Amino acid sequence: MAERIKTFKEFYALYLNEHRKLGTRIFHFVGTLLVFAVLIYVIQSGKERFLWYMPIFGYGFAWFSHAVIEKNKPTTFKYPLWSLISDFKLFFELLIGKEKFKI
Repeated sequence: MAERIKTFKEFYALYLNEHRKLGTRIFHFVGTLLVFAVLIYVIQSGKERFLWYMPIFGYGFAWFSHAVIEKNKPTTFKYPLWSLISDFKLFFELLIGKEKFKI
């Protein structure tokens, strides 16, 4: 049995390793972008009933990419909070160009 990761730095290195393929990164980016779009819509419209779309977009796009493109198991199941934080970190790193949409 593998030892549990103890630091976020260690985890993020694993996270990036499990998100190597271009399609996986694109699906994660789009899913997170849609999460922000729903949040902005809810804030502007006051229609809280649309909040349930956030996990569907966020997790749906991510899990699909892991199953179909990356062919690995999402780290969400073992490290849920660090995975969520890493999704947002990767989104912003892709947005500013620190991380790349690599092939």
